[in-house]
Amino acid sequence: MAAPSPLPGTDASAMRNDVDTLLGLARSRTQDDRARLMMGIVSLCQTRSPEAAAEPVLGDIFLNLVRDAETALRQTLAEQLAESDWAPRALLDLLMLDEIEIARPLIARSPLIRDEDLIRILVEATIEHQIEVARRPRLSARVADAVIEGGQAAPLTALAGNTTAEISDGGLQRLVEEARRLAALRAPLSRHPRLNRDLAKTLYALVGDALRNELESRFSETGPALAPAITAAIEETLERPRAAMTVLLSPSGSGQDDRDEMDRRLVDKLAGSGQLRPGFLIRALREKQLGLFEHALSVLSGHPLTQIRQSVRRNSADALYLACAGIGIDRAVFPTLLIELRRLNSGLPGHESPPDLSGRTITTMEAGYGFRMLMEAPVGGTV
Repeated sequence: MAAPSPLPGTDASAMRNDVDTLLGLARSRTQDDRARLMMGIVSLCQTRSPEAAAEPVLGDIFLNLVRDAETALRQTLAEQLAESDWAPRALLDLLMLDEIEIARPLIARSPLIRDEDLIRILVEATIEHQIEVARRPRLSARVADAVIEGGQAAPLTALAGNTTAEISDGGLQRLVEEARRLAALRAPLSRHPRLNRDLAKTLYALVGDALRNELESRFSETGPALAPAITAAIEETLERPRAAMTVLLSPSGSGQDDRDEMDRRLVDKLAGSGQLRPGFLIRALREKQLGLFEHALSVLSGHPLTQIRQSVRRNSADALYLACAGIGIDRAVFPTLLIELRRLNSGLPGHESPPDLSGRTITTMEAGYGFRMLMEAPVGGTV
């Protein structure tokens, strides 16, 4: 919708001095009159703040108009008010929680939106609104901390990419810690202007070769010893698991109980350092480490180890599928995992296919509940 033309023969000064005219237009039922009134008041707001006596009247007019206005007109209004130094507080409260296409310009650049408003949006509005808050230029440390506290992946990623946000030292450290579980954070954080040497060491252990090269190049200017320091920092995280894996692969390893205890310790070490991820399951199977697979799936899923071991020895793969779906393994990946497991586990779980869920997407909560129900039910075909 095109912006309505201003009232004929009525400039901002006349509108400010003739509240009766504004009220008359507010009572009109025609869409054109109501749209012209709204945009006329916007012009008034952009010219100068109204007198204190007129503010309540203007606020009531705005709210009456906006509640019934079409989406396109509300969007035009929000775009205009985003540049204004004055607007009725109740109107801002209404528009900033409106549909995201309407709220976006206000959240992004209105000087009238306060930290309290932004925090309210984080609590009450949609994930799209939260992303816009995280992207707002020169976001305060208080609001940035609120975004981090929310823990939502998309807003956190938007905040990590907002180089003008006033993220506190503690907030930046928390973002780097979140990067252990959220891969999308790693690239923007690796390039963040406030990243320091210590946090770079943590990221170095998480990112691929390209970002590692960027980190080494960036920090070598401030200290040539960065790369060795980073390498030393990740040795404790990675070298012990490698050593443990080497022992496990050794044919002269200890008895089964000792091997099981080593599996448990290795998985606990990886989980404690943030290195245990679903992809580790296939890696363990390809290295012929069934015990590691079982311990890792138990820790990742939260299901008891005894039930995980039962699921991999059943005559069907339904329970195992649910356990894997519960930690986010995609149905397209599961067949590969199942092939590797059957090669290692005498063809078990049986040769039946996983449940056919092609008609819908199973949630992790549904998968976890389904696994528990299945394992608690009597099963005649377990091995």
